[in-house]
Amino acid sequence: MSKSRNPVIVAGLVSAALLTVTGCSSSPAATDGTSAAPSADGSTLVVYTNSNSDGRGEWWTDKAKAAGFDIQIVGAGGGDVVNKLVAEKNRPLADVVFGLNNMYFAQLDAEELVTAYTPSWSGEVDASLADTEGDAAYWPLVQQASVLVYDEAAYSAADAPTSWSELATDFAGSYEVPNQAGLGGATTQLIIAGILTEFKDDDGDLGISKEGWETIADLFANGIPAETDVPLLQRMSEGTVTAGQIHTSGILGFEELFDVQVAVVSPSGGVPFAIEQVGIVAGTAKTADAEKFVDWMGSGQVQGEFAAEFDAAPVNEVAVEQANPAALALVAEVEPQDIDYAWASEHMGDWIEKITLEYLQ
Repeated sequence: MSKSRNPVIVAGLVSAALLTVTGCSSSPAATDGTSAAPSADGSTLVVYTNSNSDGRGEWWTDKAKAAGFDIQIVGAGGGDVVNKLVAEKNRPLADVVFGLNNMYFAQLDAEELVTAYTPSWSGEVDASLADTEGDAAYWPLVQQASVLVYDEAAYSAADAPTSWSELATDFAGSYEVPNQAGLGGATTQLIIAGILTEFKDDDGDLGISKEGWETIADLFANGIPAETDVPLLQRMSEGTVTAGQIHTSGILGFEELFDVQVAVVSPSGGVPFAIEQVGIVAGTAKTADAEKFVDWMGSGQVQGEFAAEFDAAPVNEVAVEQANPAALALVAEVEPQDIDYAWASEHMGDWIEKITLEYLQ
């Protein structure tokens, strides 16, 4: 992959904050030219997300402050955010949730944890990527692929792994697998969904054939567990591992930061795609402020600034104009895998429990 990031920006990638709590009180004009006055009582919007690491949480907090919003970001893995919202259903603590993919948001919608709202920028995105089955309870912001990558210095193209199944059997002791903390993350769960989709069996254990669970067993038994807060490409640069999972928006910056070039594995069946969404939490007492925040956050100008800063691939057609062409090319390099996300979401909790109890090192 080509290098493209400003070193000052890239330096922020070493941060992996799981919780960012910041308050503010000033209220200048919004960066997209619209009015964005904070709530009349000066209250803070609580924003849940799984997309606050690598400096994103701080970036959103600062941008929101400049636009007149007082926000408190609470971050965790995608599955953990869902569980938190479910636990708080009868007494919601959050006002807005963003960054979770379509699989997670479908679950939130089914649990009636997000409420219908059509943002002002809805005409600038492909509506088929939003809540097409429900009542417009969530809308898309960013798309990215969850992929297997390998260190180009470690393999020739002919010798490199071509799938997760091959990695598990032919590359033992050379690749990274998630640790227990990582199993709650969106990238991990999407990749698990992608692997197990190939072994769907209504008569099998948790809907998966024996061969599928043997593949998962081999994958974890023969891999090297991840180190929390240590990026995959850092471990590649240190020679600890030569392959592992990552989301496409993290590739370019980490390549430059750790001076590693990776190749993306593009299986014939495609790879899992995450369409990161935003929604308003059902039961919030700050609906009007939450709607204003969503209108601002998903606007073409703001999403374009975010895309330029973090090598994201926005779905807003206005924002695409500001995005890094190399980041857009990464997403275009792979095909979306055909995954029944409703089915995967229904089984994911049981799959993670089985992996934790039976296969995790």
